[in-house]
Amino acid sequence: MNNFFQQLKTQRWDDHRYYHHSRINQSLHLLSAISFVTAYALLFVNPAWAALLAWLVSMTSRQAGHFFFEPRGYDTVNQATDAHKEEIKIGYNIRRKVVLLGVWALVPVVLWLEPSLLGQMAPASGVMEFLNDVGLAWLALGVAGLLFRVLQLWIQQDLWTGIVWAIKIITDPFHDIMLYHKAPLALIRGEMIDPMEHINHK
Repeated sequence: MNNFFQQLKTQRWDDHRYYHHSRINQSLHLLSAISFVTAYALLFVNPAWAALLAWLVSMTSRQAGHFFFEPRGYDTVNQATDAHKEEIKIGYNIRRKVVLLGVWALVPVVLWLEPSLLGQMAPASGVMEFLNDVGLAWLALGVAGLLFRVLQLWIQQDLWTGIVWAIKIITDPFHDIMLYHKAPLALIRGEMIDPMEHINHK
């Protein structure tokens, strides 16, 4: 159990220090985290709409922070190149995210062109049913993306690393709220980049 919590702590620490320097990115992660927690609650009421919220708000805000605002040059705080960080990334690095988001964007197109999925489901008869189908498909994609990366980590490293990563991803929204709740205030003060002074004390 101690090993689990130590690995979880290490994965979270590396994720924070390597990939969350931008205060805009941190603020978007706060928005994403709040939306994800809301989606978790909605999951028990309406899974399709929970997935729509998670993908359309939580995931887009989270990934926009990484793609558009996070510095991609040499990381002087951690003395690491962007290429090195991408290579050692436990979860979805930029290349893997592009593939995942590409599949995500194709899901509504596929359902629009082939509403029955070759006879596997009843075709949607209206906009609301179509959105429901998209939401359920996106929910399945989210679960598949999680399990696929666990399988990759099992093959590349070990199953334990994959399990720890999966639990980290599922619980990240709660952790991100605690970690980044002050980011918007820092941004208002004009601090665009977190000085990461705490890095030197770890």
